[in-house]
Amino acid sequence: MSDNIFPFKIAIDEAKLVDLRERLAATHWPAQLPGAAWAKGAPTSYLRELAEYWRTSYDWREHEALLNSYPQFTTDVDGVTLHFLHVRSPEPDALPLVLAHGWPGSIIEFLDVIGPLTDPRNHGGDPADAFHLVIPCLPGFGFSSAPTEPGWDSRRMAGAIAEVMTRLGYDRYGAQGGDFGAFVAPDLARVAPERVVGVHVNAASAGFIPFGGVDEATLAGFTEAERVRYERMQGFMSTGNAYFQIQATRPQTISYALTDSPVGLLAWIVEKFQEWTFGDGLPETAVDRDRMLTNIMLYWLTGSAGTAANLYYESVNSHNWPTPSGVPTGVAVFAEDIAIRQYGDQVNTITHWAEYDRGGHFAAMEVPDLLAEDVRTFFRTVR
Repeated sequence: MSDNIFPFKIAIDEAKLVDLRERLAATHWPAQLPGAAWAKGAPTSYLRELAEYWRTSYDWREHEALLNSYPQFTTDVDGVTLHFLHVRSPEPDALPLVLAHGWPGSIIEFLDVIGPLTDPRNHGGDPADAFHLVIPCLPGFGFSSAPTEPGWDSRRMAGAIAEVMTRLGYDRYGAQGGDFGAFVAPDLARVAPERVVGVHVNAASAGFIPFGGVDEATLAGFTEAERVRYERMQGFMSTGNAYFQIQATRPQTISYALTDSPVGLLAWIVEKFQEWTFGDGLPETAVDRDRMLTNIMLYWLTGSAGTAANLYYESVNSHNWPTPSGVPTGVAVFAEDIAIRQYGDQVNTITHWAEYDRGGHFAAMEVPDLLAEDVRTFFRTVR
């Protein structure tokens, strides 16, 4: 391991936790707007109950200890400090694999797949499917520092992660990602095609969906599942992407609310867990409540909500559009995803495509069993 890589432990000052509880207790609550629950955003009654649970029952120290049970490191690359988990498999011939999160996710997304992927022998799998995992906080997220100059789109993030893999001594590896991670993982193959043996994505959008409208002839050729995904995408564009427009145009402005108000941050993120997970109930029906709050804590405790939002601005102003890399690509399409194969085939060398009738945007948290098995299945073909 390179001398430029340093061990890291999370140790949040107790004063930050006291401040959080005091802010939650002092929240100025808005009135509930009329209409159906969730139609105009997170309902006041639900958020009040969740905020009170966060204030009085959630135990950060328990989850901090869980995170610290995994080996963590930092390294300085391209002007930022990258924080990452590096969990080696007990299997000596394991394939190194980068797991890249998205927004509003974090490294917390992957906690339930670490065991199955690194140690399949003890999780009902074949030891030949084992991986050494490298799970970075993307620049501007969590315990990674924020870029101090513009231009940090997914391609540049991929370049920084490729350098981390070099420092770790990995010359041959795979990449997996969902949401923005489904930009970063394919970009790893674009910046290091001779080293990345395969790319696996879920919650894929750019490079896997049509831009603009679809003509009637194309629409008529869609399968029923593809029509549902296309309608879901159209609904998102018309009523569900206000957060995207704000973060892609005014990330500095929204950063004040998200950094100063824990309830503001809670509402901003929990709404997406409710909308994007599989099912029509509360977020907790799909994702463990404490795990969801731990994900939010990484934004709150590091003050990174604004710097994470900035990746939208950098992405829409980037000139690095998806281009073919030639690297084999696997795609897992869960029940709430929108990827359509004919568009994915235009810029990706897709060798594996699987569709599931459950699971949503946060697949590693919602259906870790399905995601882990799909990752294993794809990478068997490129090891």
